[in-house]
Amino acid sequence: MADSVILNTVSHMLFTMYLREERRIRMYADENVIRIKHDVLYEVAKHAFAGDLEETRDHIPMDMIPGPTPQFRCCVYKEREIIRQRIRLAEGKAPGATDDGNVIQVISSACEDCPISSYVVTDNCQNCLGKACINACNFGAISAGEGRSHIDPNKCKECGKCAAACPFNAIAHLKRPCKFSCPVNAITYNEQGISVINEEKCIRCGQCIHKCPFGAIGSKTAIVDVIKAIQSDKEVYAILAPATEGQFGEDITMESWKEALKAVGFKDMIEAGLGGDMTTCSEAEEWLEAYKAGEKKTTSCCPGFVNMIRKHYPELADKISTTISPMCAISRLIKATHKDAVTVFIGPCVAKKSEVKDQQIEGNADFVLTYSEIRAMMRAKEIKLEPKANTYQEASVYGKRYGNSGGVTDSVLQYMKETDQEVDAKVCKANGAAECKKALLLMKVGRLPEDFIEGMACEGGCVGGPSRFQEVQASKKSRDTLLSQADDRNIVDNLKRYDMSAFSMHREHAEEHA
Repeated sequence: MADSVILNTVSHMLFTMYLREERRIRMYADENVIRIKHDVLYEVAKHAFAGDLEETRDHIPMDMIPGPTPQFRCCVYKEREIIRQRIRLAEGKAPGATDDGNVIQVISSACEDCPISSYVVTDNCQNCLGKACINACNFGAISAGEGRSHIDPNKCKECGKCAAACPFNAIAHLKRPCKFSCPVNAITYNEQGISVINEEKCIRCGQCIHKCPFGAIGSKTAIVDVIKAIQSDKEVYAILAPATEGQFGEDITMESWKEALKAVGFKDMIEAGLGGDMTTCSEAEEWLEAYKAGEKKTTSCCPGFVNMIRKHYPELADKISTTISPMCAISRLIKATHKDAVTVFIGPCVAKKSEVKDQQIEGNADFVLTYSEIRAMMRAKEIKLEPKANTYQEASVYGKRYGNSGGVTDSVLQYMKETDQEVDAKVCKANGAAECKKALLLMKVGRLPEDFIEGMACEGGCVGGPSRFQEVQASKKSRDTLLSQADDRNIVDNLKRYDMSAFSMHREHAEEHA
């Protein structure tokens, strides 16, 4: 028994060390990739603000890569082509000649250095007489080479039987980071070794973007459109994600963001956590109705989760809550009183771009920006986030916690408590895409023990979004500190401050299935 405890403890320690090392490696691997991404966004934002992007667009690659010595690839010509394709993404275009409509795109010029062969023979091969690998292959892809077996990548079907058969574990499975990170197997690659994203399968979660060590996958941005809107006569409002608090340290508050965004040119900023309170009220009523009818429901806040249902579990589409997301709720609130206002959501989520573009929900945010994109705009205007007192608050702490996995559930149950409508409902808090898939499969076959599913495609919730500024654990202390300073307003009383009758909190059926 004691030996078992010791073994489990050691295993846990080793796993913890592995996770830390993985985070460290990712941090250093991402550093150059993120710098290049951000520099391109900055250049595009700078020239868009200056009004000369059309005239300078073709010069940006030369300015960034003057040569003659290459900075990150084999030659300056390849580097400039990568920059050119990134500029197109920054303008909201596909990087290549064709556009399948997906907000997530492969930068073909950058995607060519990963191994084409998934299965390769390593030095562990003993060139044994048994040749179990050859016998196991049904496609004639393996032959006895000089000193070791050889796998023909043109014949290999990646079934993995050779690796399973080898008694020396001499055949390694090299998994492409993008393909391995995709939770719905939406990524393959063509005969040239270029990754291909299946638009019909992709849930727009964005995990592949930050897993690629070559920066070969990116998302279309709206920075040029947002800058044009700011420079027009229209009032442009920012909607800041609840996940923002803590991302940039405990000194950078919502007030810090409010001041910086107004300096960029936004009319004002409203925290999306208020939309969380609004969503809670509507979501709770739906849950109560479904619970009384003996029906099961899923949340609708996470667009990656919603995309997963509609694309991979379409038979469950009618289980999705019709309540709009907090982003959409705030957008409708703004547009109810400012008819021609332009609304821009800012946060760590790539899938939010899909919610705006693909779902076509009336009154939703007009544009979505990630932290990197808004920071590029701020850099172009020489604006920095400055420490400010944590005095700005429009959401309850429950609305603020919509950025955390389990936050929606906690908020809905709190609202039921405040309105004396508590029920003994059980909720599956699906944290991350893997848990979402498991829960949806159980619901599909009628074996889900819980009454409702709260689905978050990213581990940790929105705070773990692919375009987050920091790792979840790194920002947790700062986030906890900031949230602890929020006042104790409840959800019901907070919503009395606003005219909730001025707009609907539900999708229209035609829009829901667009």
